[in-house]
Amino acid sequence: MVSVRFIAKRLLLLVPVLFGVATVVFAILQLSPGNPARVIAGQRASQAFVNQVEQQLGLDDPIWVQYGRFLADVAQFDLGQSYTIQRNTPVTTILANKLPVTIELAFYGQLIGILLGIPLGIISAVNQDTITDHLTRVGALSGISIPIFWSGPLVILVFSQVLGWLPTSGRIDSQAFSIEPITGLITVDTFIQGVQQTVTTGFDPANFAPFFSAVDHMILPALTIGIYSMALISRMMRSSMLEVIRQDYMRTARAKGQGAKITIMKHGLRNALIPVITVIGIQFGSLLGGAVLTETVFGIGGIGTLLVQAIEVGDYPVVQGTVLVFAFLFTLVNLGVDITYSVLDPRIQQ
Repeated sequence: MVSVRFIAKRLLLLVPVLFGVATVVFAILQLSPGNPARVIAGQRASQAFVNQVEQQLGLDDPIWVQYGRFLADVAQFDLGQSYTIQRNTPVTTILANKLPVTIELAFYGQLIGILLGIPLGIISAVNQDTITDHLTRVGALSGISIPIFWSGPLVILVFSQVLGWLPTSGRIDSQAFSIEPITGLITVDTFIQGVQQTVTTGFDPANFAPFFSAVDHMILPALTIGIYSMALISRMMRSSMLEVIRQDYMRTARAKGQGAKITIMKHGLRNALIPVITVIGIQFGSLLGGAVLTETVFGIGGIGTLLVQAIEVGDYPVVQGTVLVFAFLFTLVNLGVDITYSVLDPRIQQ
């Protein structure tokens, strides 16, 4: 059981981390070339109008005044308004529309990686130096080595163009279905809609047609991310399990007559998972910020694509808000990793 004190201490540690990230982001954007007022006013605007925009936004204030105002706004969850991408639209509104797309993609990709990577790592470790082990290691090495900008088009070619099984882009068949957003997670929203229609009109397989369409559209991008995640997890699981198998308590359990499978699953897996959880947490945080290529290949407009667009056009509030959200999500993932640690090994709470 995880103690409240342990969680409270971890939550308090998030504050200086987020404060540091906010400071670094503010400093980098202040040092970056370009003038936000010029971006807002337009390249053909007069210098007098640019100066007027600077005064309205407070960009002519001393740097420490701007920094204080920035921290005060962030503390109130006010990330400003977009300059160019969606002019005069609150950044929080833009992120609220884009963030669920990336979270959903990262979640399913990581789920595939976990469901495949952990069993493959265990099988590889238990069958060390056999043909099974060699094939698993080669597959993991290939998964790590293949870049997403190559594996994405490859899975599209195989599963869509050649086999014709799955769609190539988008989140749902927009021509056939119209979905009212509830959570922003397309698979969740379509499932909720199907349940609501079933409650109202009775069960009909057609009620869940949008859900299955959303799942079909999610498989290929999630698989593209999941291949890389699976490779990392399986390699770490193999290494960790091999180390655990050689421990004295594992030999003792076997010497007492306990079966190999029971020994591994009951005594070995729990301890072997601790370093693997670290990889899973870091990888999930990286997927939240690094799904740009996958989103581009499959035409999914998530937060990663938004960040790239904001950098290209100099939309500083969107850049700041996106990076801060990335940092916040990453710290939450690390908190989840710490809590999982304490569940697997209660001694960590000490």
